[in-house]
Amino acid sequence: MRRMEKNDYEVLGGPTASRPVKMWTRGVPVEPEAKEQLSKLAQLPFVFHHVAVMPDVHVGKGSTIGSVIPTLGAVIPAAVGVDIGCGMMAAKTTLRADDLPDNLGRLRSAIEQAVPHGMSPKTRHAKGRDVGSWNNPPPTVDAGWARLKNEFDEICRKYPKLRHANHYKHLGTLGSGNHFVEVCLDEENFVWLMLHSGSRGVGNAIGTHFIELARQDMRRHMVNLPDQDLAYLEEGTQHYDDYVEAVGWAQKFARINREVMMQNLIHAVRSVIKKPFETHVEAVNCHHNYVQRERHFGKDVLITRKGAVSAREGELGIIPGSMGARSFIVRGKGNPESFNSCSHGAGRVMSRTEAKRRFTVADQERATRGVECRKDEGVIDEIPMAYKDIDAVMHAQRELVDVVHTLKQVVCVKG
Repeated sequence: MRRMEKNDYEVLGGPTASRPVKMWTRGVPVEPEAKEQLSKLAQLPFVFHHVAVMPDVHVGKGSTIGSVIPTLGAVIPAAVGVDIGCGMMAAKTTLRADDLPDNLGRLRSAIEQAVPHGMSPKTRHAKGRDVGSWNNPPPTVDAGWARLKNEFDEICRKYPKLRHANHYKHLGTLGSGNHFVEVCLDEENFVWLMLHSGSRGVGNAIGTHFIELARQDMRRHMVNLPDQDLAYLEEGTQHYDDYVEAVGWAQKFARINREVMMQNLIHAVRSVIKKPFETHVEAVNCHHNYVQRERHFGKDVLITRKGAVSAREGELGIIPGSMGARSFIVRGKGNPESFNSCSHGAGRVMSRTEAKRRFTVADQERATRGVECRKDEGVIDEIPMAYKDIDAVMHAQRELVDVVHTLKQVVCVKG
């Protein structure tokens, strides 16, 4: 790689026919496999101008997580992924650290009861209700679903199998893996409520369905791809139009999902903390797995952010750390070379399997000391050491965002 001093990014070498790959990764590790994935992605003829890579980059399915992919005339469903619209929401409250209960376990328990989370292994691939869905959804879910139902019915008219996915009973629920709900303190000891989730079962069903349709289209037209997970849908085709409609709906579901969770989270906090308080003093709700049309370098292009956040000039975003690390509320600088983007978190440095092999419950307890959270075998794959150093990640993208608030969690709920 060669260093670009002025713009603070590196350029990944590759085939002369490919688009440049500009990487804001100085001072953070990047796997060779991730670089190989990026090189293959940049060879696609419809990629526009260059690929932008964020400092949390790591290997993903088809394309790397932590990449910003501009395209003309085509979209790659696997690049958007199956957790469509996954993202973050955070709200500052008027509560201070001294207002929190001495027994933070009470607060964690109230949140766990208010927000369905996790997934039972027995129902992971089964139809119907799982442990992380509602049995009797509250009115907040009904109100949210009313904003989604008509569009979903239209999508299901064309693709009836999508109706069998979890949708209504997954609205306002957390999920599993790296999704979380946190109570945090900022640099002035104000309490923030923060959560991370996406489009849940129905988004997974939409993403999986259109990824397979794209693969079928590639086989039908005998398209030779550098990676089969880079199968794409061409603009002007029915599948393309239907995907754009469905993915837009899934992104709307994800945003409303976070809004409903936040309402129920606030209610849970009020049930434990009797002191009156206000919320949404400063609030952010942002996607980091999504696609939308934007204008860059004089062209209207589709921008796919796979593990990246929009960081237009003045725009607020959220960059979380891990279970034991700080998180950041940031303001975008509108850097055109990054397609006005920044990282969506710290980024993994090892697989979940490797984290479980390498670390113990005792390691997890030490790494999350001072945080009221699960400390058991089920969350070892989310141990802070499985992630990159968030401070190094933030330093690598200092030309992309400014830090507005620094948050440290005191309660963390994992699926």
